Amino acid sequence: MLRELRVQNFAVVEEVTLEFGPGLSVLSGETGAGKSILFEALALLIGGRPSQDMIRSGAGWARIEGRFEVEGLDGVTSLCDRAGVDHDDGWLILRRELRREGRHRAWANGSPSTTTLLREFGLQLLELHGQHDHQRLLDRKHQLRILDAFGRHEGRVAETSEAFDRVRTLDSRLEALRRLAREGRERADYLRFKCDEIAAAALLPDEDEALETEARRLTHSEELIELSGSLHQRMYEAEGSIVDQLGELGGQLDALIAIDDASSPFRDLYEAALRNVEELGRSLAPYRDAIEHDPRRLDDIRARQDLLYRLKRKYGDSLAEVIDAGEEARRELQQLSGAGDEITRLESAREAAAAELAQLASDLSDRRRAAAAALSEAVTRALPELGMRAGRLEVQLNEHKAIRRTGAERADFLVSLNPGFPPAPLRRVASGGEMSRLMLALETALIEVDELPILVFDEIDVGIGGEVAHRVADRLVRLSAAHQILVVTHLAQIAARADAHYSVGKVSDTGEARTSVQALTGSERVQEVARMLGGDPASRASRAHAEELLAGQL
Repeated sequence: MLRELRVQNFAVVEEVTLEFGPGLSVLSGETGAGKSILFEALALLIGGRPSQDMIRSGAGWARIEGRFEVEGLDGVTSLCDRAGVDHDDGWLILRRELRREGRHRAWANGSPSTTTLLREFGLQLLELHGQHDHQRLLDRKHQLRILDAFGRHEGRVAETSEAFDRVRTLDSRLEALRRLAREGRERADYLRFKCDEIAAAALLPDEDEALETEARRLTHSEELIELSGSLHQRMYEAEGSIVDQLGELGGQLDALIAIDDASSPFRDLYEAALRNVEELGRSLAPYRDAIEHDPRRLDDIRARQDLLYRLKRKYGDSLAEVIDAGEEARRELQQLSGAGDEITRLESAREAAAAELAQLASDLSDRRRAAAAALSEAVTRALPELGMRAGRLEVQLNEHKAIRRTGAERADFLVSLNPGFPPAPLRRVASGGEMSRLMLALETALIEVDELPILVFDEIDVGIGGEVAHRVADRLVRLSAAHQILVVTHLAQIAARADAHYSVGKVSDTGEARTSVQALTGSERVQEVARMLGGDPASRASRAHAEELLAGQL
């Protein structure tokens, strides 16, 4: 429920803080005092459209803040979790700030918020009924939701929606496959050529690098043979080779060691050098003999390199990418080949899903027809008590051309408020006060199924009085047993039945008019109810009448 509403610099309100409790709370005051401004403030708090003229004259900003107790409201806590808003203490504080310069801002429990998120919280918390853009009753989608809530069809609506989504998913997959099949023949020819061309090349990863190395050796084969042979001769084979010279130097080293024992480590270094030179000289011979001088093999390599170059230009920057392109083409070709079978399978699945959807929608339609008749009767029966003696509501179901996610039909709430006039859409028939009383009749019918904790009514009592006012008050009291009810009213009969009463007035002690709000108790409340009765609030008769009304509330 709404526990506290704080309004600053909003229209003619300089600063007002209201604390609310459960049950029925009313706001009353003279015409033009600003009673509906608080209604507007709540509308703005839950995502209403702001404008610069909402900011009080002379102020640079306006702020609305509402403190809601949300313990046990699963829809609110789930929304908090999805939006990353902390709610561990069971409270939700929404704040909206308007600025003349700069961007408007919003917060939820201290975290920056979006207007969209405020609207989502509003949908979970409260319903505003009055001459405002937030009247969801005028929305056909909301009318259908009201009907389904009244008939307790939400489960079947969810099943129908899921079945609709299954059919849509299958339609999308079938369309993609059929498009693939239409394009398939030409595409398949290209893919088949691509697969065959890459497969025929029998590619190996990094083959191009190995071929480049071999081509370089074949191109320089004569030079390699000459160089390696010359090195073999000079180092190992020829008379006076480097190996022979090193052998002769061994004797001189021995003489050195014989004279100076400290030079003995040189022997190990010498022997290692001799062994390495001998090994190098011997190894050059088989290297020389292994070198091929084969111009035909070089021509074959050049042809192979040309093929690899052309494949890389067409299908990838490396042989690995060319091989992957061939595999991808093969997989796509297989998919094209199996598209016909898959289309047949999906068509069968789609037919079964469509049959299930049709059955669910048909059952939902039957339930809605029964609920529409019952809701029409319940609301029509209540309207005379609320000052609309000839009023009747007709819940009309109109079929769509095709089943939609919400079912096979839409709901239209039609109303006739005068004898001899056929029912017409609410927007064209009902005034603000009549709309509020229509919603009051609906809310009474929905009292057991409507989970919104807060209902706010503005101008619910326009054009009524006497016995009708008492009946409106009775219904508000009944609703307040299951909801927190906030009502802007000028009727004493409603104010006297309230659990809390607030008086809205204008003061101009600073030379500038501003709205003030005062919680009334005791004699102050008696005086305000006396004023609402139309008499002199200071007269004994008016006060006695007010006390009688208030006593009836007790």
